[in-house]
Amino acid sequence: MDPRELRNAFGRFATGVTVVTCRNATGDPHGATVNAFTAVSLEPALAQVTLARTSKACQFLDGRPFGINILAADQGHVAWHFAGRPADQPPAWLEGPTAPLVEGAAATISCRPWRTYDGGDHLIVIGEVASVDITDVDPLLFHCGTFRHLRPLETGAHWFGSADCPERGWFDAATTFAPFSPRARQTTKEFA
Repeated sequence: MDPRELRNAFGRFATGVTVVTCRNATGDPHGATVNAFTAVSLEPALAQVTLARTSKACQFLDGRPFGINILAADQGHVAWHFAGRPADQPPAWLEGPTAPLVEGAAATISCRPWRTYDGGDHLIVIGEVASVDITDVDPLLFHCGTFRHLRPLETGAHWFGSADCPERGWFDAATTFAPFSPRARQTTKEFA
């Protein structure tokens, strides 16, 4: 597989942009721009980031707490700063519950170490979520090598026809569920 072609294919998937933050060997805040972020589990609460093995952050994350900073739409300069193009004015740091955080992020997820896995030329780092902070600010997006911004899709139609519509979907707010009665379960078995 041609690596450039594979990178182009992966780049067709629009993602958010995060900065993974931790403390370096001397205890100073350190960050790395990462767009490979995934929610893993609600119970237990787990989140995953994937970093290139050559990233300095990899050596600082081994068994240590970290933060996932989901960048705001106006933080392209922050993404570049932590991707190796330092800004004239470095981003401001905040003290987070588990690790330093970047000021102004759309959301932050503070994690305790959970597991690290081999991911080829990357490391897959999973953290147990200890705390989150959420704002109403739009996130920064990344698609085909370029930063992007959210905007409504102009289709002229609401998603009422979708099963996921919060007003009329499969399980709207008015839906209630009653467990099967023992008789109902027995009847179900008879027809199975």
